[in-house]
Amino acid sequence: MAVTVKIGQRFPLTIKRLDINGAGIGYYQRKITFVTGALPQEVVVAEVTGIHDRYLEAKVHKIRTASPNRVTPAEPLFGQIGGVELNHLAYPAQLRFKRDVVAQSLAKFKPTGWTHYDLRPTIGMAQPTHYRNKAQFPVRVIDGHVRAGLYAPNSHHLIPLTKFLTQAPLTMKVVTTLCQILEQLQIPIYNEKKRSGIVKTLVVRESFATKEVQVTFITNSPKLPHEGELLNAIATQLPMVVSIAQNINPGETSLIWGKESRLLAGLPYIQETLLGRTFQLSPQAFLQLNPKQTETLYTLAAKALDLGPHDTLIDAYCGIGTVGISLAKGNQPIYGMDTIAEGIADAKANAKANGLTNAHYSVGKAEDIFPKWVQEGMKPDAVIVDPPRAGLERAFIDALLELDPPKFVSISCNPSTSARDLVILTKRYKVDWIQSIDMFPQTARCEAVVKFTRA
Repeated sequence: MAVTVKIGQRFPLTIKRLDINGAGIGYYQRKITFVTGALPQEVVVAEVTGIHDRYLEAKVHKIRTASPNRVTPAEPLFGQIGGVELNHLAYPAQLRFKRDVVAQSLAKFKPTGWTHYDLRPTIGMAQPTHYRNKAQFPVRVIDGHVRAGLYAPNSHHLIPLTKFLTQAPLTMKVVTTLCQILEQLQIPIYNEKKRSGIVKTLVVRESFATKEVQVTFITNSPKLPHEGELLNAIATQLPMVVSIAQNINPGETSLIWGKESRLLAGLPYIQETLLGRTFQLSPQAFLQLNPKQTETLYTLAAKALDLGPHDTLIDAYCGIGTVGISLAKGNQPIYGMDTIAEGIADAKANAKANGLTNAHYSVGKAEDIFPKWVQEGMKPDAVIVDPPRAGLERAFIDALLELDPPKFVSISCNPSTSARDLVILTKRYKVDWIQSIDMFPQTARCEAVVKFTRA
């Protein structure tokens, strides 16, 4: 029977569980309804915000019976911006939810033996706040003032931020001061409607090891008015900023970064330390946003992979080389690949800086380079993969299965694509265990390590 509802209609709903994005799930006349802000075990009055053929979207109008795990959000802007969508859920319950996300994904794709996998409790943080080492904020003029922040969900309405629960305080101090400097110097700020102005986005990244900061201005054109005054003001007011770059990304685009970058002042990189190894970070180089949990993640991956001092390791989707370099037990052969040339340049420099002279890095897609290495007769002892959210490409999986390395570990930032990939991988490999790690407290996102053994 068709369900007839209208936008704005309200009805009571019992929430059964959370979906993988952190929304509450209930059923209105047997039609699945996703309720933003609702928690399991709650009875809410839901207000319809979206109507689709197979499901409804809603928000909480009123809570009639609250979950025992509901807490008062610590972030004042909770509900207005993303990045803290689980801040109303007690932290132990957040960790249980993230293990459940992995379980939900396995139940959806049903890889071989999935009902018997060892799904370990999620590893959380002692202090699950202020963990992010990077802010990537749009910049706009609001009420005559330059502001940076995040868009409200499903909109281009900018919510200004000077503090934020998950961002490191130093990062936010730099962002706020940069906005003040841009305003004082009257540097033109990008206007989306008019498609005019210069500065579009601020990217600020700090090193937790050194407390040094890297700033990138993403601009609509190569021109940057008052550049000299801008650099002088930063040097005076923000001495912790040691690297300043400009990235040019003209026009209206969903992509944040453009193809062209230039160094404006200072060093071309900052340095971060993980597990006693030092890594340099260029502006576009990828590094996990939570350095403390990254060390936990790599320690776990190292234990799972159990490298010998002479094992040849393939580090697929290597970024700046952090995984392979952190796991290396000696000067063993390491082969890595990534699509971002800046990242590969950093990986080569990082290997050298850490005394690894037998590391080899290539620019390109893993699914292209990996089969090439296979054809050239490479026989690695171990493979570790850390792909983007889209997961592994089929061509890469096919090449991996053909190579059949005895040691294989996967790091995934998306339980859904990881479970999808397991369908094919488990034709050759047995899953020993899956360990979820909370890299992003207060959000629905979850990272997981999968340890494989050849079947």
